[in-house]
Amino acid sequence: MQILLVEDDHQLGASLTEALTDKGYLVDWRTDGEAGWLQASASSYAVIILDVMLPKLNGIQLCQRLRKRDSSVPILMLTARDTNSDKVTGLDAGADDYVVKPFDLLELLARLRALIRRSSLDNPNTMLSWQQITLDPSAHEAFYGETRLSLTPKEFNLLALFLRNGKRVLSRAVVIEECWPADAIPDEATVKSHIKRLRQKLRHAGAPTDVIETVHGVGYRLQ
Repeated sequence: MQILLVEDDHQLGASLTEALTDKGYLVDWRTDGEAGWLQASASSYAVIILDVMLPKLNGIQLCQRLRKRDSSVPILMLTARDTNSDKVTGLDAGADDYVVKPFDLLELLARLRALIRRSSLDNPNTMLSWQQITLDPSAHEAFYGETRLSLTPKEFNLLALFLRNGKRVLSRAVVIEECWPADAIPDEATVKSHIKRLRQKLRHAGAPTDVIETVHGVGYRLQ
């Protein structure tokens, strides 16, 4: 899952890039607004993180330009100024969320996950793909190459969750939260069983054995 980070503070940009990469995100980092605009125009992103005070084109202007282009990508703004007027200006420009520096990394990651979840709910019929796996939510169909996968509803939802998150490691708690109702929390063996059957069906269609990787002690991700 790709994230565009536009931040001119080199120490913060480097540390954020490292932290996001460690969580499995693919990060493109740019240090001024014009470079951020060019990169956002060239690629698709799950989330864009913008600093407000950027050279060449500030974060507010860049956010406005993205929204005028009808971009629906979630935008999280970073700023060192904690006033209501600044927050209103950022949100009015089209930002989806707003974090004040200095911020807690865990809170920032949680806000990013919430934006990604909200975006996927707002666009439930977006085609999903990873290598030779494709999934069409509107038709409720999934394929590995040309082979149609016969999946249960739970397996389909699990595969969609993995495709939406790419190489990001998903803990069992996140998998349960996203794929099971709050009043039917499964035990660990049940989660493992569903993922095992999903792996088997992918493998029978020709996928590598480790296409869904277990990161021991952490969770799962696509490989």
